[in-house]
Amino acid sequence: MRSIHAASPLRRTLVAAACCVAFAASPTLASVADHREFEATLHAPYQADPGSRFARTFTLTFDYPFAQRNHGVGWRLDLLAKSGQVLKRWRGATQLDGGAKDVRLKWSDADSGRAIADGAYRVRLQAVARGGRAPVTEGAIDRALSSADGDVIEQSWDIVIGKAGAPRMPEFAAMASTKALRPTAVAAPATGSLPFTVYYANLHSQTSHSDGGGDLSACKGAQAPQGGAHGPRQAYAFARERGLDILMASEHNHMYDGSEGPNPEASPDAAKALYQAGLAAAGDFSAANPGFLALYGMEWGVINNGGHVNILNAPELLAWESDADGRLIGDTFTAKGDYAGLYALMRQRGWLGQFNHPAVNGQFNVNGVALGYTEDGDEAMALCEVLNTSAFSANTTETETRRSNFEMACNKALEAGFHVAFSSNQDNHCANWGASFTNRTGVLIPNGVSLTQESFVEAVKARRVFATMDKNSQLVLTANGHVMGARIANSGVLRLAATYANSEGRTVAAVSIVEGVPGRKGSVSEVAATAEAEIVPARGEHFYYAKITQDDGKILWSAPIWVTQE
Repeated sequence: MRSIHAASPLRRTLVAAACCVAFAASPTLASVADHREFEATLHAPYQADPGSRFARTFTLTFDYPFAQRNHGVGWRLDLLAKSGQVLKRWRGATQLDGGAKDVRLKWSDADSGRAIADGAYRVRLQAVARGGRAPVTEGAIDRALSSADGDVIEQSWDIVIGKAGAPRMPEFAAMASTKALRPTAVAAPATGSLPFTVYYANLHSQTSHSDGGGDLSACKGAQAPQGGAHGPRQAYAFARERGLDILMASEHNHMYDGSEGPNPEASPDAAKALYQAGLAAAGDFSAANPGFLALYGMEWGVINNGGHVNILNAPELLAWESDADGRLIGDTFTAKGDYAGLYALMRQRGWLGQFNHPAVNGQFNVNGVALGYTEDGDEAMALCEVLNTSAFSANTTETETRRSNFEMACNKALEAGFHVAFSSNQDNHCANWGASFTNRTGVLIPNGVSLTQESFVEAVKARRVFATMDKNSQLVLTANGHVMGARIANSGVLRLAATYANSEGRTVAAVSIVEGVPGRKGSVSEVAATAEAEIVPARGEHFYYAKITQDDGKILWSAPIWVTQE
């Protein structure tokens, strides 16, 4: 079972089958170090139940995949005003003993507490897991949350209470998209829009080349390394049929030896050949299907004491493990956990990266600092995953409710000085690439330019992307006419405009323009709750991005614009 890279197709098939059997018998053998982390998600309906101002059901989902012991979870759910004031609080605890647990918290009109005015609010979940029994009293829960430091998971979503007035939005003709070119699509967009075509991408997924590609009939999580049923070619075909324009197969770099951990019996030549086969599959599929871009690359690193980085355009396999003879199981050595070294190599090679599902604390450490900034990292890291659908979802109807929000961590990266734009992906491990939810990363390619790896890389380098929970929506922020992603010098008034379009009749419920300071290492703040704003920034460096909430609660994030105020 260890020599999974054997050249014989029959032997390879038998070995893969053996891996799957072993995984079924003992699930803790697969992806242990990579996915052993506490997970907490919050589903907060944006609108109240029909006929009510408040009533809705919040769903809190807790899981600890591959945990080796039971864990008690303490959680706290807060209703927050825009000022951050806690208006209502719920507490609770649950026990994880081998599977995910849902907590459904019903909020009724009778349980509304103090008088709460109509308008937009935020619901924030904070949760912590500890080995043993869960805390049972309110005080014990609060103490567990306050003493956990970086181990607390925080998720927050906007909701609306009663009726909230819709903000005024500037006129905006939707940019061209491939949807407008398909027989069943809406008519082509009006002229006078921005000169870009929007391509919708999922830039984070796995296939059988690592721990993904699980057959939907039985997929409940990560597969044994190289034990999945479906590879990159099937992934690209599935995504194209489901209407995506771009799919990246981002395979865990340390699984090309066919193992979660070290595998001294692995073949370095076979590992490198498998990576090259993935690149070839992507190139062949793109060539055979113009208008669809198949990407292949790696997800570098591990979760525990690490952090996952997607490398979007690397033609070689990075590794830190060796076989019994000391030969590297890859093309180029990179030390495990050395993010400064990784960034330096990526910058030298001209590779682009994405922070995958980043945590506020404990990940991407440089000199002991989480999300630690380096100039190399600033050049190499272009994207930050602000939203991720459940990695282990087998949903194919785009209705998955388990989603994680990483806006706080992405803001920390921006405040540290990284020039990253927001992305929204699905991290699929089952064979449902792009189909678990409606979220996408929108990529802006100039009109008249074909969708290729080169034009995609150029767009990402320019940070011309937006993150959306709605595949039918578009969002662009401009500053004095400059499109998001730009780095501009400004003197005097700065005119910001968030432009939005949706092809299915959705409208905007709330808009926010957010400001931060690169290198300050502080917190971002809202400078306007309108789609258009004129401000005079303080002298120095700033970044601004727009965040829009639709009338159905789905959110879009623009890329930032970086401004040097003179």
